[in-house]
Amino acid sequence: MRETAAVVRPASGSLRSSAAAQTRAYGRALGKAAEPGTVVALVGPLGAGKTELAKGVAEGLGVSTVVSSPTFVLMNEHVGRLRLFHVDAYRLTDAEEALDAGLLDERQSQGIVVLEWADRLAGLLPEHRLELTIEPDPDGGDGRSIHWLARGEQHRRLAAAAFEAP
Repeated sequence: MRETAAVVRPASGSLRSSAAAQTRAYGRALGKAAEPGTVVALVGPLGAGKTELAKGVAEGLGVSTVVSSPTFVLMNEHVGRLRLFHVDAYRLTDAEEALDAGLLDERQSQGIVVLEWADRLAGLLPEHRLELTIEPDPDGGDGRSIHWLARGEQHRRLAAAAFEAP
């Protein structure tokens, strides 16, 4: 008798953020619930709130250093409960550049990676991750829609802990 692995479908959902502080609070919840090996892949246009969410993750991890967009250095590393690797792929022309720059390495498996502009690294992202797509309100207001997709059991647990009401 041949064993077959159970197919686990990704979990998904949507959130609403009415202000930057609420986006940061979602990030803080993620940081508090994160385990080693967590990968948060952020997608959205300029000004969507990706860095605001990353700042919240840092707060949830207890990071005391300033967290800002690492656009010009590509990656910042911060010390907290877990190491935070904050990566920004905005300036990369292709995924190969990320490999050449050493943006993805084995050290990150012991911490948490928050990757802004994750869509620019298609094909290099780990199979198991939490994808967050942030979309600003089309009317130009402060609101945001955040759509999430958890791939893998660890990231399903993370999304449940961070986004589901108690």
